[in-house]
Amino acid sequence: MKNIDQFKGQKILVLGLAKSGYAAAELLHSFGAQVIVNDASPLENNEEAKVLLEQGLTVICGGHPKDLLDESFDLIVKNPGIPYSNPILQQAADMNLPIWTEIELAYRISEAPIIGITGSNGKTTTTTLLYHMLNIGGENPLIAGNIGTVACSVAKEATKEQKIVLEASSFQLMGIDQFRPKIAILTNLYEAHLDYHGDLESYQDAKAQMIKNQLADDYFIYNADQPHVVEIAEHAAAVKVPFSVEGKKMTGISADDLRIYWNGEPFIDRSVIKLPGKHNLENILCAIAAANLLGCKKSAIIDVLSSFTGVKHRMQFVKELNGRKYYNDSKATNTLATKSALTAFDGPVILLAGGLDRGHSFEELRPYMDNVKAVIALGETKERFATFARSCGVEDVKIASSMEEAVQLAQANSVEKDVILLSPASASWDEYPSFEIRGDRFITAVQALD
Repeated sequence: MKNIDQFKGQKILVLGLAKSGYAAAELLHSFGAQVIVNDASPLENNEEAKVLLEQGLTVICGGHPKDLLDESFDLIVKNPGIPYSNPILQQAADMNLPIWTEIELAYRISEAPIIGITGSNGKTTTTTLLYHMLNIGGENPLIAGNIGTVACSVAKEATKEQKIVLEASSFQLMGIDQFRPKIAILTNLYEAHLDYHGDLESYQDAKAQMIKNQLADDYFIYNADQPHVVEIAEHAAAVKVPFSVEGKKMTGISADDLRIYWNGEPFIDRSVIKLPGKHNLENILCAIAAANLLGCKKSAIIDVLSSFTGVKHRMQFVKELNGRKYYNDSKATNTLATKSALTAFDGPVILLAGGLDRGHSFEELRPYMDNVKAVIALGETKERFATFARSCGVEDVKIASSMEEAVQLAQANSVEKDVILLSPASASWDEYPSFEIRGDRFITAVQALD
C-alpha cells in the first residue's frame, strides 16, 4: 500500500454505503481522514452504519440533508449507484468539489499494477478467465471491482509483485481522476444503463474514461469489430491491441472457425475451448491478449480454456441429465444478453424467460428465436413473453408460477440433446432480491431432478 498520508487530516464525505462505501469509509478513517458518512437507509436497519459509528465516524442516516455541504469538504467518495442527478452531487459539482468512486481510491493506494476490464457485456467472464490464467501461471493475481470484491480493500493488501484484475462499471469509471490501468480492456459497447447516463453518447464517454490517463507504455485491448469502439481507440495514447472474432488475421488477437491467432500467427486451436458462444469468444480473446502481454505461460492459458465452463449465473453449465444440458444464465437481465445466449447453441433450446416488467420490448430477440423449440414463461412478464414467443412461431409455450414448476415443465417437454436454458431477458426484482438468488433457485430445482 502506498500514499496513505495524502488523506491525513482531509475532511471527506462518503455518500452511500453498501460494500464499497463501507470499505472506503473504514479505509479513509484508518488513514487519518475526518470521515462523514451519509446513507439513505435508516440507522436502525443499517448494520454497516452502526459499525462505523462504533468506530468513531460521524454517520448521518435516513436521507440526504440539503444542508450537508454547508460544511467544508475536501472530497466526496460516492457509491457508484447514486446518480449524478442527486442534489448533493449537483451542489458538489457547482462547488468544484472532487467526486470519486472507490476505484480511484484503490488506484491511489495500490502498489500492484491494475488490469482494468469494462464493456457492456462480458466483463465478469473476461475478468474471471484472466484471473485464472494468471493464477495457474503462478502470478498470484488478485481479483476486484464490480465482480464483488471491493477494489480499495484489495488494493490495501496488494504487493508490487502482484497484479489486480479489476472489473469496472460505467458508474465506477465516471468517478475517476488519476486512475490509470496498465492494461485496459473494452469488450464491447451496446445500449445499456441509459436511465442512469441519459443517452448512449454519455454512456460511451463513461466507458472511455478507462483509457483517459493511459500513457504510451500502457496497453489498450479493444473490440475492432465495433466501429464506435474503434473511434474510442483512435484517442488512446496506449499501445493498441485490437481483437476480432470475424476471421481477420491482424496485429493483435483474432479468431476464425478453427484457430485463435496472436499477431497473425496461429496460437491455439479453438477445439480446446469449453466455453460456448461467439460472445464468449470475445471474452476469451481479451483474456488471452492480456495474459500474453503479462508474460503468462501458454500452458496455463490452454489449461483454463480447456476446463472453464462459465461464471456462475452467466451461461453457467449446471448439469447434464438424460441427454439434456441445463444452463443458468440468470445474469441475462436484458434482451441483449439473452440474444447472446441464444446464439451460443446450434441445437434445440427450451428457453425459460421472464421477470420484472419494465415495459421493455422483446423484439430484439425475434431473429434469434429460430432454435427455440419451447418457451416456459415466468415472472411479471410471463404473459407478454408468451405472446411474443408465439408470434415468433414457437408453438410449445407454457406459463409457470414458480422456478421449480418452470424447470419441471422444461424437463417434461424436452428430449435427448435439448438445451434447457434460463436466460430471462428481464431483471429479477419481481420475485427475487437479485439475479444471483434467481439463478440459485434454478440450480436447486435442476439438481432436484432425477
